[in-house]
Amino acid sequence: MTPAQCRAARGLIDLSQSALAEAASVGLSTLRNFESGRSYPVANNLAAIRRALESAGVIFIGENGQGPGVRLRKNADDHGIHPEDLNASNDD
Repeated sequence: MTPAQCRAARGLIDLSQSALAEAASVGLSTLRNFESGRSYPVANNLAAIRRALESAGVIFIGENGQGPGVRLRKNADDHGIHPEDLNASNDD
C-alpha cells in the first residue's frame, strides 16, 4: 500500500485520519507521517492500517502496469441501479 492509496481509500469510505488510526490501533502521527510520505510505518502498523481499510470495504489494486489504485468492494446486498433503470428521475 502506498501513501496515495491510503489517502484515496480513506476518501472512498469518508474516513478521517483519526478514525482510521483508531480503527487500526496505530498512532495518529504514524498515519499522518505515512500519508504525507515523511516516513514508512513498521510492517505490523502498515498491515493494521490495511486491514482496517479492507474491513471497511476497500480493495487494493496492484501496480499491474497502470499504477496502483483502490476501489470499493461491491456490497452483496447493494444492487445499485441497473443501466436499464437509469432515467432523469434518478439523476443526482
